[in-house]
Amino acid sequence: MFAARWTPTARAEYDQLKQAAQRAQAGRKRSEKRKSSKQEGLFKQVHKAIGLLLNDPRHPGLQTHAYDSLDHPYDRAQKVFEACAQSDTPGAYRIFWCYGPGRKEITIIAITPHP
Repeated sequence: MFAARWTPTARAEYDQLKQAAQRAQAGRKRSEKRKSSKQEGLFKQVHKAIGLLLNDPRHPGLQTHAYDSLDHPYDRAQKVFEACAQSDTPGAYRIFWCYGPGRKEITIIAITPHP
């Protein structure tokens, strides 16, 4: 299992997704709807993907692969990876991450929708 480190950008993106899901859930409960909103589902998927990533970065459901367009924040010689939080969805969310800076640590660089 890995410990998570967050860049300020990734933390802000995660918190924004979480707050949107909480607002949607509160509104849904007030209107007594049962079906979860898109915001709730999105946060649940991103949260689950981060959990899988920290447990096993090579989990098949994450479809993890190297990503060349971002620089490693600690060592430019090392790789940055992309993991899928969603699949088969237009604008599916991705998690960009790298190993380090310490042993058994993963730094989450960004959480963004796929262009």
